[in-house]
Amino acid sequence: MAIFRKDIGIDLGTANTLIYERGKGIVLREPSVVAINEKTKEVIAVGNDAKKMIGRTPGTIRAVRPLKEGVIADYHCTLAMLKAFIKKATGKFQLVKPRIIICVPAGVTAVEKKAVIEAGLEAGAKEVFITEESIMAAVGAGLPVLEPTGNMIVDIGGGTSEVAIISLGSIVTSTTLRNAGDSFDEAIAKYIRKKYRVFIGDRTAEELKIAIGNVYPSDYPGTMEIRGRNMTQGLPVNLTVNSDEMAEAMQDIVDELYEAIRSTLEKTPPELAADVITNGIVLSGGGALIKGLDKFLYEKTGKINVRIADEPLDCVAKGTGIALDNLDLIKNANRG
Repeated sequence: MAIFRKDIGIDLGTANTLIYERGKGIVLREPSVVAINEKTKEVIAVGNDAKKMIGRTPGTIRAVRPLKEGVIADYHCTLAMLKAFIKKATGKFQLVKPRIIICVPAGVTAVEKKAVIEAGLEAGAKEVFITEESIMAAVGAGLPVLEPTGNMIVDIGGGTSEVAIISLGSIVTSTTLRNAGDSFDEAIAKYIRKKYRVFIGDRTAEELKIAIGNVYPSDYPGTMEIRGRNMTQGLPVNLTVNSDEMAEAMQDIVDELYEAIRSTLEKTPPELAADVITNGIVLSGGGALIKGLDKFLYEKTGKINVRIADEPLDCVAKGTGIALDNLDLIKNANRG
């Protein structure tokens, strides 16, 4: 019956969820958003359909992100979302329940891991295996994680940023930051509110980040017109924002990211830290696409080579795909 099984890996992210099916590749990529009816608590939509409702719903409907900082904040909504995504990815009818790998941040507690496993089982899995996001990101980025050499991965997701040094298949030292992609959005919205006295929504802040978000405005000049609400008059207004302003808004977060890299290296055994200086630092996750971030970190770290992984948004999901071919190793790790 194993030939009918659809083993899948899930990058269950705060901002987006990706599903990798063994033998097929990434089969689903949708926002981690759920729309619920506040009166009946019924789930109305998930993923792309739910994200379209953010900021545009009547009082009885609420669009929420059920994960916060990489872990389950709303179990009911997470379960509904997982069920919908798994069904969408694998089809409605299955002879055999899938085995599932789900990634979690390195710093999660045993209780949080248990909640993820229970949600996976309730969503229809035969077995659920937990792996650490940073290891899967490194695997997906093509780093030689099983070799006795230090490899640094900086995975900047939606809710968390993970800085980890990996050797012989395990994390040697790591730092988890609560500042990540969502924090960039919040910083941009706060900057616009403070400078222009204008409210903008989460979607507008994210669009600004993607379009003109940067660390070096002189290298990436640009402007973008946005619409918001004047805080004094309460009326809609148009604004033109430039890349210099985006760099200023995001500076504190990139500084904190550098500090996490520095402190992680400081905690690392000298031989492995020397390996990182030789091998360089790899950036993955959506935050890796912030313009100029690689150059900023290269200069701040004393010119340690920094590169962006190929398809940085897909690294964790691709890592689970490789792990699906080595489930015995994952099983042993979960027992340990």
